[in-house]
Amino acid sequence: MRLVTTPRVAFLRGIADTVLARFGRGRMIVAIDGPLRSGKSAFADDLAAVLDERGHAVFRARMEDFHRSRADQAQFGPDTAERYYRYGYDESALRRSLVEPFRLGGSAAFVTKVFDPARDVWVEPKWLTGPPDAILVVDGRFVLRERLEGLWDSRIAVAGDPVDPADVIAYEASDPREIADVVVDLSLPARPKRVVRQP
Repeated sequence: MRLVTTPRVAFLRGIADTVLARFGRGRMIVAIDGPLRSGKSAFADDLAAVLDERGHAVFRARMEDFHRSRADQAQFGPDTAERYYRYGYDESALRRSLVEPFRLGGSAAFVTKVFDPARDVWVEPKWLTGPPDAILVVDGRFVLRERLEGLWDSRIAVAGDPVDPADVIAYEASDPREIADVVVDLSLPARPKRVVRQP
């Protein structure tokens, strides 16, 4: 279905062009990182809608839905920003339940959510399948961290300096704006723009 053209949608269509220029056939994963409350999830939702507009099978996932439980996090020590950065997410579940089966294509089933962080409970997995050619859009804090870098085909970072202590630690370890293929400024959500990085 054709989306109503607004400045935001027009911008997202340009981002989609950049993403699809790297996309041939098969499965592709787009990762979007940014600080807490930077607008990355809404941006990811809208990018998925634009990619769907182009006729691609598109799936959405959020790092928030791959949290560790509070009890599991407590095994790694006191509740600190450092602990949250290092152990807040269940990256094994992300790989095992989503990324690896999605990459297999065909009839391999995958899940886009394993945990409800608000209720601190595991959720009944909903197994999904898709066509051989499909795009997965994943957003979340720390998604462009070094130990996950081999999982993504296209990397997008939201501009803006981190304020939350866990984000500060993450950006000191590896600033997603420096490794992303595209950096977007969402300070005016209705009129986003690309950040041109100096060589």
